[in-house]
Amino acid sequence: MITVIGTGTGTPLSEDSLRDVAEAALVVGGRRHLEEAAAMAGLREEIPRVVLGPLAPALDAIARQHARADAGRVVVLASGDPGLFGVVRALAGRFGAGALDVRPAAPSVAVAFARIGLPWDDAVVVSAHGRDLRTAVNVCRAHPKVAVLTGPGAGPAELGAALAGTGLPRTLVVASALGDPDGERVERLSPADAAGRDWPEPLSVVLSLDEARAHAPVPRTVAGHGPGPARWALGEEEFTHRDSMITKFEVRALALARLGPRTGDLVWDVGAGSGSVAVECARLGAAAIAVEKSPDGAERVRANALAHGVDVQTVHGSAPAALSRLPDPDAVFVGGGGRELSAVVTACARVARRTVVVSVAALDRVPAVREALAGAGFATGGVLLHSSRLAPLPGDVTRLAATNPVFLLWGDRPAAPDPHPMQGATQ
Repeated sequence: MITVIGTGTGTPLSEDSLRDVAEAALVVGGRRHLEEAAAMAGLREEIPRVVLGPLAPALDAIARQHARADAGRVVVLASGDPGLFGVVRALAGRFGAGALDVRPAAPSVAVAFARIGLPWDDAVVVSAHGRDLRTAVNVCRAHPKVAVLTGPGAGPAELGAALAGTGLPRTLVVASALGDPDGERVERLSPADAAGRDWPEPLSVVLSLDEARAHAPVPRTVAGHGPGPARWALGEEEFTHRDSMITKFEVRALALARLGPRTGDLVWDVGAGSGSVAVECARLGAAAIAVEKSPDGAERVRANALAHGVDVQTVHGSAPAALSRLPDPDAVFVGGGGRELSAVVTACARVARRTVVVSVAALDRVPAVREALAGAGFATGGVLLHSSRLAPLPGDVTRLAATNPVFLLWGDRPAAPDPHPMQGATQ
């Protein structure tokens, strides 16, 4: 049996857990957890122990102990709830869930929200420990209540630096050494202030909050971000726009399908106009940046985002120059045309991680767009969309009203070959 004991968030170890630590044949845990176990449970010097760093050596040590005829009990000490982005996943994958006796403590996320008096069933929880920080940043951009589990190089300073220049209303709550009666600290500060500080270990969790929306009084049925919007490809009448300068809903529906916006993604809407594409991507859970060259257009984007209750960072500037200071996107939508279209598409394709989608009305611009996408190594495709909408006529009859045809072109970056093609089958 492998006993996995959560600790370190103020939940005292039970008598059974203390006894199991004291009588273990092998104890595995972080250096701080092992020191605490030695003090609390009387962990004897002769009991073998493994300090957790890289996970693979620890799993190998557990496997060797497990294989012995006199295996005894292995105890793994972990922070908080080891089933929440913790060691339980790796242990269950290696030894089977039936070999585990898991005894969780209070999760650090729950403790952090408890300290500031907020529920957390509507929070998005994301781990930056040993993972790419950009996913956590994008989740914080897109959602009003986020808990980030931190790691080396992915703490409050790095998170604050990434959020400080967005113009989005965010407060960071930095919870340090949760459960430690002498060292616990919970601090509220701006992203810029967090970026300017040195943060010593041990950090527990960082909360990213839009204070105006952090407490939603409506009871929840589904935890986390929620089920998403009931519909998308909203009608043009649901956005403020100028002289019908808006991506029509038929075009927007296919554009969203090609962009594939999801939680953790960042999408650019370049030449945003009304910002309808950016708003729809944000409604689907992605972080969105709208780039618009006209001042009144930028204000329309902000108004539409506010009307639909989503966060869209709005950049007033002309592409491609305005794109150079933006964080790299997963997907890009380019609307409109203009003489700079080929340069804009080239600049977007240079940094887009997954796809670039371009809407153009003029046939003459199609070859240049396809050439720019293909030149960046993208697999290209496209369609001509020509739809006719049902429209009423006098006498209670209906006619077909044709919309202007639009070319929707796209390029998809080829997926990198999987260096471990069998990995998914063994986890």
